Amino acid sequence: MKEIYAKVRVRNSARLRLPNRKSLGLNGFGSRWLRRVCVRLDPGGLLGLWSAARFMWRLPGRAAFRGVRLAVGRRSRTEAAADEAAGTMERAVVRCVPSEPKLSLSFALADGSHKNMQRDQSEPLGRALSRIATNALKGHAKAATAKKSRKTRPQSSGGALGAGPEPPAACEPVVRLYYREEAVAEDVLNVDAWQDGAVLQIGDVKYKVERNPPAFTELQLPRYIMAGFPVCPKLSLEFGDPASSVFRWYKEVGPGAAETGDSSAASAPTLTWAETGVEQRVYTPSNADVGLRLKLQCTPGNGQRFGPSHELESVCPVEAGPGTCTFDHRHLYTKKVTADASVRTVSYNILADTYAQTEFSRTVLYPYCAPYALELDYRQNLIQKELTGYNADLICLQEVDRAVFCDSLVPALEAFGLRGVFRIKQHEGLATFYRKSKFSLLSQHDISFQEALESDPLHRELLEKLQLHPLALEKVLQRSSVLQISVLQSTMDSSKKICVANTHLYWHPKGGYIRLIQMAVALVHIRHISCDLYPGIPVIFCGDFNSTPSTGMYHFVINGSISEDHEDWVSSGEEERCNMSLTHFFKLKSACGEPAYTNYVGGFHGCLDYIFIDSNALEVEQVIPLPTHEEVTTHQALPSVSHPSDHIALVCDLKWK
Repeated sequence: MKEIYAKVRVRNSARLRLPNRKSLGLNGFGSRWLRRVCVRLDPGGLLGLWSAARFMWRLPGRAAFRGVRLAVGRRSRTEAAADEAAGTMERAVVRCVPSEPKLSLSFALADGSHKNMQRDQSEPLGRALSRIATNALKGHAKAATAKKSRKTRPQSSGGALGAGPEPPAACEPVVRLYYREEAVAEDVLNVDAWQDGAVLQIGDVKYKVERNPPAFTELQLPRYIMAGFPVCPKLSLEFGDPASSVFRWYKEVGPGAAETGDSSAASAPTLTWAETGVEQRVYTPSNADVGLRLKLQCTPGNGQRFGPSHELESVCPVEAGPGTCTFDHRHLYTKKVTADASVRTVSYNILADTYAQTEFSRTVLYPYCAPYALELDYRQNLIQKELTGYNADLICLQEVDRAVFCDSLVPALEAFGLRGVFRIKQHEGLATFYRKSKFSLLSQHDISFQEALESDPLHRELLEKLQLHPLALEKVLQRSSVLQISVLQSTMDSSKKICVANTHLYWHPKGGYIRLIQMAVALVHIRHISCDLYPGIPVIFCGDFNSTPSTGMYHFVINGSISEDHEDWVSSGEEERCNMSLTHFFKLKSACGEPAYTNYVGGFHGCLDYIFIDSNALEVEQVIPLPTHEEVTTHQALPSVSHPSDHIALVCDLKWK
């Protein structure tokens, strides 16, 4: 029985063989309609049509037609709208960016081959059309050769089919570009010729030109996927945004699906995916998903139109989670976002991957931690779940790898209503996230302590004091620590602004005097912003200060001054002694008090992290309890399979006085 083929671009360039209209019992109109629908479907829509209509096609006449139409009707409104906009033509996608010398042109020829062409933007259109015609001719010749080869292929009985007549030599097809139903002149430059909505005609086939449609430039699922932990794809978009894109999650159909009353699985054994019902960027698998792989279908959009869809399948199946995590009990206190008048604040050193994956970390710092639990792919699951579960308004993070910020934190936290800014230090940096419904970012005032001390007149007096101690000054200027400052404005009351500072001070146990200098620089800079640039705004100062409550740095912050005879001025020995007195005018307090520890590793535990607040303007509503000692030490120390960092997050609810 003769068959016709609808050339449908699906994943891995597979082709779907469709019966001809005679075998279907369709009239001419029904056959043309069916081919048109199949060509226009995206991969997900095509699979849905095939699974629902494969047995209906055996029905005679209009019954089959009605069955296919019903199958198509089940598709989402978004897909239907996209199909309607695309019309009956194929699509030719043009990417043309002013800053690049070439434009790219992508389309499928009638033989099913896909062409990707790069042409100079300054080239006349005629040359590009000539190249397209040549490619089309080659594709036609290749298809004719393949057809002849099939006709002359020996039968299984050993005989050979008679060689048919030689196909007539193909001539180069006529290729034209039309815009608003008028042919575009061949001397028009490519950059001007390929306009959105133009029509490319190659022989008898017409293509709708889409210039710079939304498109994914990167799309990836995490390697580790665990039940109960949010899965957020890593993606990069061009000419679009995630908020306007469409996401649809699927999971593998389990082996017992046919016995559970799933009629679609029973009638279509080749269908291996079932919809989860989740149409958001983030999907949280349940325990029922353990052992099954996930699939994500994404359609990029920009609020006005959609680009070509893509599909991702997880490399590994969903795994069981680690059981109870150290933060699960804490989430009971943070189930909802706070009221408008409150500001839930988090400060957390999340342990940079660049430090976690060293031989020293694996064998000396964290020998008790299972190697897989130190891997970034695993820890990111825990970090995302912990942070999103706090429903915070402000999150200040330390030890943030740039890739972790871009590929993990931004997509995960944006999906929960937060926007972030990043400041690199050297190998890692600082990140501050704020809830978009409550705050807008007015300005940023980040500094490097070393650069500010050397060049900013604000710190001239401190620099002059340090110059009396050349060795100490040299050591201070060698440090790469930075201060991140974001000025936020309330979206509900524009008169309310807040200065959010975030830092990670020098870590060495003998670096007490260096941390004192760094804190002095930080407080002078914060005063300039909160008094000179934005007079009277309150301050929230978060970070890993690498200082316990008994140190000079903590004493300086809380009491407003430190004397020149404090022992921390000689913390690194007599050679680096740099005695001086320091003062600041803020009235700061530790919002979470002085916990027994915020850092717990095999060889040390102590309180190093704080959320300092301006007690003249802010007060504490509640402090979210830290994990119990039993929870922290369940796996000896931190990090562990149930905790992603060697630090513990500080979480508290604040409000304006």
